[in-house]
Amino acid sequence: MSKTICLNADIGELPGINGRALDRAILDVVTRCNIASGGHAGDQESMTATVKAAYARGVLIGAHPSYPDREDFGRKPMSMSREALTSTLLQQVRALAAITRERGASLSHLKPHGALYNIAARDEGISRTIVDVTIQSRIPLLIGPPNSCLSAAAREACLDYLAEGFADRAYEVSGDLTPRTVQGAVLETDSERIQQAVQIASTRQATARTGETIDLPVRTICVHGDTPGALASALAIRDALNAAGIEITAVEP
Repeated sequence: MSKTICLNADIGELPGINGRALDRAILDVVTRCNIASGGHAGDQESMTATVKAAYARGVLIGAHPSYPDREDFGRKPMSMSREALTSTLLQQVRALAAITRERGASLSHLKPHGALYNIAARDEGISRTIVDVTIQSRIPLLIGPPNSCLSAAAREACLDYLAEGFADRAYEVSGDLTPRTVQGAVLETDSERIQQAVQIASTRQATARTGETIDLPVRTICVHGDTPGALASALAIRDALNAAGIEITAVEP
């Protein structure tokens, strides 16, 4: 196999036994996971269970901090001072790091969630805050959107960066994710998700919502754990990538 791609998943976001079972199944597919760290979802119990499951499968563990917004699942922007944002992000990351250390492991990466992720793509101040939190937490790698303020801030700080694409999200011609308020922002069928994942992994390009082909220079693809049909899509994507001769790997920095 001459091409490689990392598959990652946002997990630890769904409550109860069913949520835990889905997370475990998705962990059998991906090579990195981003665990909700208490800002938009997750608590001590869910973080402990998810870390344990990931560690048992050899999946690299990452923090998935967000705005402190459980009501709106971290998907709405919040006005916060840099000090307040830094404080809440460090609190989230440190809570997960402590649990991870108990398993004899460490956090391999950080990926911001939701509105924080989207704003960091275009806001220099927010992106620097996230980079600073990553460095203060001694996390060696940051995951985020390609060609963004966040990638630039990581580069300036000499922090390893893994540019990310999405299997289940539509793109605008600008390369930005289609806002969830726009119809068609989430790809709903397995065939759509498979086609996009294989296209990204094979060509480092994607087809925008309006039909144009756009460059998407990424090294990891996210399969959301909370998207309806996530497990079936993840399994189908893995099989399609293998069939296309694309190796699924963790992509170490």
